[in-house]
Amino acid sequence: MPKEPLISDPTINAGHVNSTAVKLPRLLSLDALRGFDMFWIMSGEGVIHALAKATNWPVLLWMSGQLHHTDWNGITFYDMIFPLFLFIAGVSMPYSMHNKVIKANVSDASLLPTSEKRKIYLSMLRRTVILLFLGLVVNGLFKWNGYEQTRFASVLGRIGLAWFFAGLIYLNFDVKKQLIWFAVLLLGYWAAMMLIPVPGYGAGVLTMNGSLESYIDRLLLPGRLHDKIHDPEGVLSTIPAIGTAMLGIFTGQFLKFESAKWPMWKKGIALFVAGIILIAAGGLWNLTFPINKRLWTSSFVLFVGGWSLIFMSVFYMIIDVAGYRKWAFPFVLIGVNSILIYLASEGMVDFHHTANFFFGGLIQYTAQSWQAVWQAVAIVITQLALLYFLYRNKIFLKI
Repeated sequence: MPKEPLISDPTINAGHVNSTAVKLPRLLSLDALRGFDMFWIMSGEGVIHALAKATNWPVLLWMSGQLHHTDWNGITFYDMIFPLFLFIAGVSMPYSMHNKVIKANVSDASLLPTSEKRKIYLSMLRRTVILLFLGLVVNGLFKWNGYEQTRFASVLGRIGLAWFFAGLIYLNFDVKKQLIWFAVLLLGYWAAMMLIPVPGYGAGVLTMNGSLESYIDRLLLPGRLHDKIHDPEGVLSTIPAIGTAMLGIFTGQFLKFESAKWPMWKKGIALFVAGIILIAAGGLWNLTFPINKRLWTSSFVLFVGGWSLIFMSVFYMIIDVAGYRKWAFPFVLIGVNSILIYLASEGMVDFHHTANFFFGGLIQYTAQSWQAVWQAVAIVITQLALLYFLYRNKIFLKI
């Protein structure tokens, strides 16, 4: 496997810091986990859906069901893909700041000189603006159909905003105060959603029509909302999304921390245990504040944050601690170019047409009931071939 290049994208920075003073161990597990997460969006879900239809096997039917969003309350695996990506972006933050902290001879990023922080703020703001713009592109900016028909909220926009504000907290407060901020964000959002009345509905109404989050969207978001009366990447629900990014930042700080009392294997176990605790806490909060991705409820942050920690723990223990890396190479290919493949998969590249060009002649000779499966697999192969070409030639989308 060729040597991994330096990456400047905020979502793929972990372990790529090139410090002359101290070079951190590369977190290949983070690249792999990011790739695993993105795999399901780019084409993995299509393979499972096609297999489930072709075989009718119960386990595949269950997996296919998990690769759909819930209508409202509740959660599926597919609901965890977006927040897991945001969590991973948070994990990368302490690593991406490592070189600056070492050069400034301070103990953590919150102690960096003001002049250095200003440079970082501008860099972060630039990246956030780019992500906001790319989110508009995914929403169809170049297929302009009028201001009223343009959706301004987006997945990439939320990643940019939540990552930016979580980064501001990380750069200006120590860990204890970061934890306080995390609690304030989640408790404050819960209090606002439950206590502030919405005209015509009252307080504590958590429906798509009557929730405070949807009401704020209708008041403040320009253009078209995703669901006409509500947007899952709306204004108010970005607040708890900052908490999701902060969970990643806590994780990154913990993994980066060097102590004889905390060898790598023990860190992996600690992440797993912390994940179970957060899942339990989110499940308990779900009793009064339902787990809901569209509202990005505080219980959702804890529950999905717990699963994110467990995924991180498993990948970290297998890849970075045990050293089993070769199996993860396809995921690494995706992970180091995650934004690029996301944009391509969201309509910028017709992978179905390309895969059919290369493999359609062979697929037509397979059983009719399995042709959709082989078409889905062909799309995966085509995407991985492109990503491998980019990887070998060190071509990466840098943001």
